[in-house]
Amino acid sequence: MPHFFVHPEIAKASTISTAVYTSPEVFERAKEKIFAKSWQFVGHAGRVAEPGSVWPFFLLENYLDEPLLLAKPAQPISQFPNFPINLISNVCTHRGNLVAGLPCKTSQLRCKYHGRVFDLDGKFKFMPEFQGVENFPTAADDLKKLPIFEWASLLFTSLDPVFSPEIFFQEMMERVGWMPLDQLVFHENLSKTYEVKANWALYCENYLEGFHIPFVHGGLAQSLDFGNYETEIFKFSNLQIGIAKNNVHCIDLPPSSPDFGKNVAGYYFWVFPNMMFNFYPWGLSFNLVEPTGVETCRVKFFVYVFDEKKLGSGAGGDLDTVEMEDEEIVEMVQRGVRSRFYNSGRYSVKHEKGTHHFHRLLAEFLG
Repeated sequence: MPHFFVHPEIAKASTISTAVYTSPEVFERAKEKIFAKSWQFVGHAGRVAEPGSVWPFFLLENYLDEPLLLAKPAQPISQFPNFPINLISNVCTHRGNLVAGLPCKTSQLRCKYHGRVFDLDGKFKFMPEFQGVENFPTAADDLKKLPIFEWASLLFTSLDPVFSPEIFFQEMMERVGWMPLDQLVFHENLSKTYEVKANWALYCENYLEGFHIPFVHGGLAQSLDFGNYETEIFKFSNLQIGIAKNNVHCIDLPPSSPDFGKNVAGYYFWVFPNMMFNFYPWGLSFNLVEPTGVETCRVKFFVYVFDEKKLGSGAGGDLDTVEMEDEEIVEMVQRGVRSRFYNSGRYSVKHEKGTHHFHRLLAEFLG
């Protein structure tokens, strides 16, 4: 297993070893060391809007590939009258069959293999032809229940929650909590999925610096003042603030904001390891980077809008073009980092704080 180290002082540091982007061993190690321990996007609460709704899915399909399901109780529970959303394993505790195959509305979960029945909170209810089985049922016969963290109708979970979700999300929640996030509406027609021929970490580190904007994104550079691009570092997240070249298409900041008086075109929050929250005057473009192979990843853009009149303008006006430009450059980098003549480089102290922070976290989690 390669050894990873990134010096804590950016002026002295070199970038992380290219084994992160090219080694099958590192790719496999990251499943448990990084992705199982961090908080991952599950979906939005609208997936199970009605009582009795069930929505099965695979967490990070083709990588962690964990079968889970969201379920909302069909009847109110006395201590939870607002129909809390449950997140539970979708694997039957009898012989491992998938319990739910498709989204549906139901009052209970019944395995199609041998008829085992569960409540919508995962509690075992009934099993036919099990007379004579000793010490049955026990808690092990319930479906595993996972924690849910909900913010702005977005749902997150962790398979191995060694960290509280607040450590990942708190700074973002405080910085943009004044926005009308309760009015966000999911626009499926504007949301897209991209297949990228580059390692997931290469895609993330490209996002984490504005250094490349004048060279890669000609259109975006017309909106943003590259010289005033700002980066703030937190424990498991960081923020890039895109400053507009003028006061057109800016976020209308309240006096309580620490950025009040600035022409903020967009807030770009990255949450370790693979989530990007891009806040614009019209709403949120949420980007999820899913590993699919050592040198491939899937990038999902989910668009949530609270002001349709401002769609298509400013820094968040042409997301598809910016994505195509990013894909082209990271796919070339993926080919470049395979070179026998390249192992690591140095950081720009001014512009690559976010990338240095990401590499430090990778080194820490991968050991």
